[in-house]
This record gives sequence, C-alpha cells and structure tokens, in this order.
Amino acid sequence: MTYIRIFKHYVKVPYLLLGLVEMALYFLSIYLGASVRLYGNDPIFAELGPLYPRAILFSVVLILSMMAMGVYQSKAQEGMSGITLRVAVSFLMAAAVLSMLFYIFPGLYMGRGVLAISAIIAFILSIAIRIIFRRIADEQHIKRRIAILGAGKAAQNLYDRIVMKNGAGIEIAGIIPMPNEAVKIDSHLILETDDLHQWAVESKVEEIVVAISDRRQGYDLNSLLDCKLDGIQVVEAITFFEREAGRVELDLLYPSWLVFSDGFNLSAFRSFIIRIFDIISSAALLLVTWPVMAATAFAIIFEDGLGASFLYRQERVGYKGRRFNVYKFRSMREDAEKFGAQWAQENDPRVTKVGHFIRKYRIDELPQILNVFRGDMGFVGPRPERPEFVVQLSEKNRYFSERHRVKPGITGWAQLNYPYGASEYDAFRKLEYDLYYVKNHSLLLDLLILIRTVEVILFGKGAR
Repeated sequence: MTYIRIFKHYVKVPYLLLGLVEMALYFLSIYLGASVRLYGNDPIFAELGPLYPRAILFSVVLILSMMAMGVYQSKAQEGMSGITLRVAVSFLMAAAVLSMLFYIFPGLYMGRGVLAISAIIAFILSIAIRIIFRRIADEQHIKRRIAILGAGKAAQNLYDRIVMKNGAGIEIAGIIPMPNEAVKIDSHLILETDDLHQWAVESKVEEIVVAISDRRQGYDLNSLLDCKLDGIQVVEAITFFEREAGRVELDLLYPSWLVFSDGFNLSAFRSFIIRIFDIISSAALLLVTWPVMAATAFAIIFEDGLGASFLYRQERVGYKGRRFNVYKFRSMREDAEKFGAQWAQENDPRVTKVGHFIRKYRIDELPQILNVFRGDMGFVGPRPERPEFVVQLSEKNRYFSERHRVKPGITGWAQLNYPYGASEYDAFRKLEYDLYYVKNHSLLLDLLILIRTVEVILFGKGAR
C-alpha cells in the first residue's frame, strides 16, 4: 500500500484519499441539506447568508471526529457493522462540538432543520463511500508487491510480525535466502534466483526489503542498484517496520541507522509553540474538569475513609533525565507498595473499586494537568517512568534513555498503539513506539495523537 510522508509521519495514501473524498462530500451535504430544507424559500435562503463557511466548519469538525473514532485506521477489523457504529458515534460527537461552536459563534448557526438534513445526507454518503472503499481495498490490484531479501532470523521477525499479522495492502512476491543462510521461514514463497534484478522486474516487484541477520555477510549490491535504478524501491527491514507499524524495531536497531536516517529534529520554535499550547490548554482544562476531579476525590475518600489521601505523588524521570513528582488520583490501596516498587499487573488486586473505574476512563490521570501547567510534562510524549525502572531498563537496553530526549506526556504514541502492559517485555515493546515518536515528532503527529486519544477515553482502550 502506497504511503506519503507528511511532516515526517507516514500516511497511507488510500486512507488519505478516503478522508479527502469524505470531506468533499460533507462540504456538499450542507448545500444539499439547505436546498432540501429551504426549497422555494428564496428570502430565507438569502437571509441565511453564504453557506461555504458553514460547510467548511461542518466538514472539518466531522473529519476530526472520525479521526478521533479511529475510522481511518487500516488495523480496524470490526467489519462494516463496527465501522458503522464508529461513524455514528463520530456524528454524535460532531453534533456536540458544533452545538458548542454555534453557541460561541451564533453567526455560524444554520438552523436545526438544515443541520439535521445535512447530517443525514452526510451519514448516508459516508456509509456508501466506505462500502465502496472496503470492496476496492480488498482488490488485489491495490496491494503493494514486495520481496524479502533474506530468510534468517531478521526476515522471520519481519515476516511474522508485519506481513502475517498486519499485512493488509501487502503481497509477497517471494523470499530470497542469502547464500549459506539458515532458513528460518517456513513458507512456499521461499525461492532461489541467480538474477535478482531480472526476477524482480518480471515479477512486477515494487519494493525489496533487505532483512539480513548478519550484515557482515554482504549481498549483491549491483543487483540491488539495478533494481533501484529501474524504479524498484529498496529499503532496510528496520525502515520498513518504521513505515508499516509506526515503531522502531529494537531487534534490528543499530547506531548507524539512527545516525544516517532522518528525524530527531529539535526545533526551538516548535518547543515554544507547544509550551504556549500546554499553558493555555492546561489552564482551560483545569477550569473545565475541576468538578470531575472534586467528585473523584470525594469518591476515593468515601470508599477509604476520611483519613485517606486521594492524591498520589510519585517520582518520575522526565526531559533529559530530570526527576519530578507526578500527580495522580490514588487508584490503589495506600499500602500498595509497602514491599517496594513493583510493576502494576492486569487485574491488579491492589486496585480499589473506585480505582478500577477511574483507571478505565483515564480519570486518574487528570491531576497530571498540573504537571503540564508547571512544565514538567506535555500533553503528548512518552509516559514518564520511575527512576528504579529507568535504571533497570537502561542497563538492559542502551536505547531506553533516548526516550528522555523529549518531554514526557499524559498521552503518547505508545499508549495509542500498544495495549497496557507492566513488565520488562512490555516496556521494551512500548520503547519501539516511543523511539518512533522521538524520531518523528511534529505538531501534526501531536495533533493526531491528541485526536485519537478521544477514542482511548471513550472505549477504555488499553485500560488496566
């Protein structure tokens, strides 16, 4: 499946085109809705004023709501019924946002009749275009034909974790082992060829993924160069992982790839803009969420007694290794760590009844808005880890400390892409997503993460 890179983040072209088509349809829906509702009433039509500002607002709010519900993610395996449900929830969310905007900016109001008819038209068009899109997306001709050079451990990792599990839009033309390489992949796609270039051209291969376990083994650079010059893309397996899965594969990572690949750009302007955004947004959120925080504090005290503390303060490691205290609502018993620091567990018996609820809907994270306001954290970034675990994990993987190159955040790329886990294995799997964020972070990626976090909150995705 073809990609386009926008502000260093890989976006799948079919889903980008789908979004643009839907935005155009939503824009058109306002004109259709107004025509149906006000047919023959020219004075009312004239009084309503120009429709294009309302059409732009309507389409932008709907698209952002759809993004928040995850309907542009190729990993969704819920079928048409699941997609329809997500689209319906997106429209309800958009209705709430539009109602608020109409209250703030009454000049944009278009009337309940026009808005309702436009929404119905937009919903029908959206479902219709998605039925068509799913049928087209299943067709073989839009799949990207790739070849894997190598059949050892690295190639097996690629084959098992990307192609077999997340292989939508990918078709393997063949797997070519290296000479004297122990073949680890059990597949009918294994083949031998004396002329990689000729075979790739005849097989209409679009991309060759180099997945060689031992880089000292060497490979036929002339053949790969001929492929490259004939328009066939040649990429390393780790770059393929980065693009297809949105993570930096630790098992394939080596220092020179980090040195010569793009990314890791630190912009003073971006830092300034993000800090201004954090201050304004955190102040606004504190004003909006204080009733929820007050109710949460009361619920914790009601469950555990008047002498119980409702806030939990814990030392974490932040930007450039600086330590700070993170604030959360207490969701475990007060003696939860009487035997020292330990990983949280799934269905942890230390979690209280109130704790289960506030963890599921991320309410326990709300006090961290104070950390954002103070500058210890941002809204988006890797989750800050405890000093004990940072030392432990850094000793086992040299790249763990690289996640401290940016500010930690309340939400992040790893939280969206990896289910909650609390073990060394989970920490290193999340590190792969954190490294992707540190390498490719931008204002666009931050916005995308914030929008998709809405899905996590509403559906309790990844709750522990």
